Amino acid sequence: MSVRQLISRFQNVLSTNLLKPRSLSHGYISNLHRPLTTPASYEIVNEDEQKILSEEIIQKVNKQIASREQGRLFAVVQVAGKQFKITEGDVIVIEGYWPPNVGDKISIDKVLLIGGMDFSLIGRPLVEQSLVNIHATVIEKTLSHTKTHFRKKRRKQYKRINFYRIQQTMLRINQ
Repeated sequence: MSVRQLISRFQNVLSTNLLKPRSLSHGYISNLHRPLTTPASYEIVNEDEQKILSEEIIQKVNKQIASREQGRLFAVVQVAGKQFKITEGDVIVIEGYWPPNVGDKISIDKVLLIGGMDFSLIGRPLVEQSLVNIHATVIEKTLSHTKTHFRKKRRKQYKRINFYRIQQTMLRINQ
């Protein structure tokens, strides 16, 4: 049974003011048959024009970076399964076991996004490795603060307390 049939059936209920007119608004019914979104207009893109345009944009970004007028750069990277928003000089903490030792210099390859004041380069899913170099140094490997895992079953005289600490690796973003 469609909505229109339901409304025609209950028209007498609506006309006797048993239901307020707000309960079934007329605008709602007219919106039922309209699509929720409009289809996106599409156009045929010439690959040569697209390539020339992307090269121009990359040249402008490189020019801004070379002249140091882009402001502070930031990037979104993925390290050890987690995403971090980083800038130069930041320290990030990676929880769990991670193999590099203190003093190791590493290059972060999984870059999802790079941006500055005037531009953003968004990877699909990653930004090309030739466009960005992010270097970091492992500055510390420690254990986290002591965490408590308490288990209890009521009325059974069962209590267990476990204390544990998680390995942490701290990275300083060099450039």
